[in-house]
Amino acid sequence: MSSLATDEGSVDLLVIGGGTAGIVGSRTAALLGARVVMVERELPGGDCLFTGCVPSKSLLAAAQRAAHARGSAAYGVEASGVEVDLDRVLDRVRAVIATIEPHDSAEAMAAYGVEVLRGEARLVGPRTAMVDGREISFSRALLATGASPAVPDVEGLRAAPHLTSDTVWQRRTLPRRLVVLGGGAIGCELGQAFARLGSDVTIVDVAPRLLPREDARAAAVVTEALVADGVTVRTATSLVRVEPDGEHGTLVVRRGDVEESLPYDALLVAVGRTPRTTDLGLDDAGVALDERGYVQVDDRLRTTNRRIWAAGDLTPYPQFTHLAGVHASIAASNAVLGLRRRVDLRAVPRVTFTDPEVAAVGLPTGAGEERPAGTRLLDWGHDRVDRALTDGDPSGFTSIAVDARGRVVGATLVGPRAGETLAELTLAVRARLKVGAIASTTHPYPTYGDGPWLAAVQDVQSRLGQGAAAAGIRLLRAARPK
Repeated sequence: MSSLATDEGSVDLLVIGGGTAGIVGSRTAALLGARVVMVERELPGGDCLFTGCVPSKSLLAAAQRAAHARGSAAYGVEASGVEVDLDRVLDRVRAVIATIEPHDSAEAMAAYGVEVLRGEARLVGPRTAMVDGREISFSRALLATGASPAVPDVEGLRAAPHLTSDTVWQRRTLPRRLVVLGGGAIGCELGQAFARLGSDVTIVDVAPRLLPREDARAAAVVTEALVADGVTVRTATSLVRVEPDGEHGTLVVRRGDVEESLPYDALLVAVGRTPRTTDLGLDDAGVALDERGYVQVDDRLRTTNRRIWAAGDLTPYPQFTHLAGVHASIAASNAVLGLRRRVDLRAVPRVTFTDPEVAAVGLPTGAGEERPAGTRLLDWGHDRVDRALTDGDPSGFTSIAVDARGRVVGATLVGPRAGETLAELTLAVRARLKVGAIASTTHPYPTYGDGPWLAAVQDVQSRLGQGAAAAGIRLLRAARPK
């Protein structure tokens, strides 16, 4: 397919944003035969490639190797003098980015038939946009500008030098004292990574525990692991103010009625992300925002402008790269073909890539969480998973939520590579599989997949036992003399 010359007329689909949602949406539309122009102000690839998934997991890989080397004596392997060179660590991070980048490049997009324009796009009407002074008319549009790290409005914070998940990669030396604001997934991942690389890390969060959206048991396992790595965890702690001192500073926090000062050499803000909607011209295009500032969409990802769809982190849906891609495909298909495909949030997996990992999908598994009547939980501790014992890390667990009809409706896994193990249970939730389908499937041994399998087998055996006992009682009653 030849490149589209936009001055020849209206494009079929204008995509604003070149991250995961923009790339997937553009490719989907182009494969359907649409004339597509994607506008990206920097380079295609977005946060996931340059500041999010790829660099963070590369950093975590280095940190894990450092931690495992230090702890190898427990396995009879002596490794002394473990040293970390952050400059070299980040060189490898950049090398991984460079390896993946060509797959998302403008040249790769052109091979799909997508024209990529580099510049700032602004909507100037219901079906018109300006890109650095160039007017583009479109039949349909897809907004995919993503989100940026949030910085809370706290005294002294915005004026103080600080890092975010976007800018932490610019640092070339390890901070001696790192304070992390935020105990969610990003804060826990980066906090543990820097602690393992050699920084003195403190995580501060106003919530009563880390990972507040996850099963409390999972959060407890992760907290224990962070503490073992030397991280100081301060939950139920509010931020009062920041007192900068050049590149360094002091964080003043309050827990209960007690204030405390935490000096730092680097401050990392990881308290969430806000949608990128500024200067997009949404008012001129008739695209409304909701009360939290996200682009308002229906369950088909259509905005209040009938010609414009949105997908990814600027919408109210969960901010996951994998979900952004799925939603972008749905939005592009609906926009180009006039379909009415709806989003489905029943089986959206999420993973916190700490060590151990926390992976979850579907209904919650925590104590006190709301679940439909008749839902039961199948729990299996990894102290009964042989692979966890051989690896020397039995602290994790598997918890599966099963509805009254025996179908898998949710799960939480804690352990090494829990995200990979979760794939099976995500499929089970999506396909409405019964727990017996897992129990009757041969699983490779020994793997962490034994956790879900053994939990399922135990449930089936328990129910068979109950059924056999009930049948025996019925036979006994039938055989009694009348």
